[in-house]
Amino acid sequence: MRRVSRGNDLDASARRWRDLLAHERDAAALYDGLAASETGERAEILRGLAEVERRHAAHWESRLREAGLGVPPAGPVGLATRLLAATAQRVSLNVVLPLIERAELDGAGVYDRDPDAAPGMAEDERGHARALASLRSVPSGPGPVSVWESRAGAQEAIARRERYHRGDRSGAMRAGVFGISDGLVSNAALVMGFAGSGAAGSTVLLAGVAGLLAGSFSMAAGEYVSMSAQRELYEREVALEAAELQEKPEEELEELVLLYRAKGLSPATAREVAGQVIVDHEVALDTLAREELGLDPDALGSPWAAAGSSMVTFALGALVVVLPYVFADGPVALVVALGLSLLAMAAVGMVLGLATGRPLRHSAARQVLTGLLACAVTFGVGQLIGVQLG
Repeated sequence: MRRVSRGNDLDASARRWRDLLAHERDAAALYDGLAASETGERAEILRGLAEVERRHAAHWESRLREAGLGVPPAGPVGLATRLLAATAQRVSLNVVLPLIERAELDGAGVYDRDPDAAPGMAEDERGHARALASLRSVPSGPGPVSVWESRAGAQEAIARRERYHRGDRSGAMRAGVFGISDGLVSNAALVMGFAGSGAAGSTVLLAGVAGLLAGSFSMAAGEYVSMSAQRELYEREVALEAAELQEKPEEELEELVLLYRAKGLSPATAREVAGQVIVDHEVALDTLAREELGLDPDALGSPWAAAGSSMVTFALGALVVVLPYVFADGPVALVVALGLSLLAMAAVGMVLGLATGRPLRHSAARQVLTGLLACAVTFGVGQLIGVQLG
């Protein structure tokens, strides 16, 4: 029974290896076909990507040979590959790039879960997707040569000279903005709904306080869990990149060369810059995380800061509509609560306008209209329910 089981496992693995081999061969043929439709830097980058796909194909060929199995000959290029290459040649490479980017990202996911994939294969596919995204800005023909400074030094110099740029490394500002806006709108809508039903002032106050507490704790928990999951995912990606850099620095060097060439550097300049970067492990890891994975290792976000910010700001926003019912009752409390809520919404809108550089009136009006619509709907529903219950 063990021999049968092992035989079945080997058969299943062999089928998967052959499928992946065919896929990598097809991908290499696709990049070669796309390169044939381009000139200059674009063509060179695409040929480089084809070479990486051939290296992946060689890996699956070696797995088959190690298992004592035959390597199937290369078959005809798939219909989808031929169509993509023909579209690039007759229309434009930019038309097919989004489709190929998506396929590369899907391929990265497959290799993440494949126990037989070589280390770095999933990262290669992600790097391909990013190189393809950058390729849209690279013109055909020789690319421009840029002067590249140290990333850390350049960022520090820019930060000193352009202090008007806003940043939110911890995620607290984003969570705070969302928290106060949500607290204002959701609790105002809740209170208006109860007020519209004709409920007593004490009931409206109780509903508002309950909405404040439930919403603030819910916002904090949601922000903490989502930010923690996001940070753990990013940390895993950086750890995988660090392991790959340690084990296969030559392949990472080639990935950097491709990425820099996709940004418009000449082959010689791209290799020179990549060679300088790869010498220092920390600089190389930081650069690969940013350029290949699109991550900023210094700004992965703080779950506690986001949770605390969203909790406090939601409570502050929700408190605005509750306060009038602490000191008054009936129509007076309703009018004051609605007026304070709309003023607070306008203030939040103007703050957002200042942060984003948008016109203050536009930002304030958008915030007020959104909140007013939510309040009107819940007030109307509350009145209908109150009439039916009465």
